[in-house]
Amino acid sequence: MKTVSFRGTCASGATYEITNGIITSCTIHGGCPGNTQGVARLVVGRPVKEVIPLLKGIVCRNGTSCPDQLAQALLADLGE
Repeated sequence: MKTVSFRGTCASGATYEITNGIITSCTIHGGCPGNTQGVARLVVGRPVKEVIPLLKGIVCRNGTSCPDQLAQALLADLGE
């Protein structure tokens, strides 16, 4: 399990787990509940490398968004 902080978003961060390149759990803390729960549910069971391009670059405010911050955290985990 890994917990990361978000910057520039309503959500404060996320906790997720990756097993064999697949996101096995994800919770986004704070933010708009409907959106953050929806994003979290949609990424679970998908490969990290599939999720990153889907979420990266989505902008809500401050040049970023909760999905974009999650993508940035996943990229950092891959060392990219």
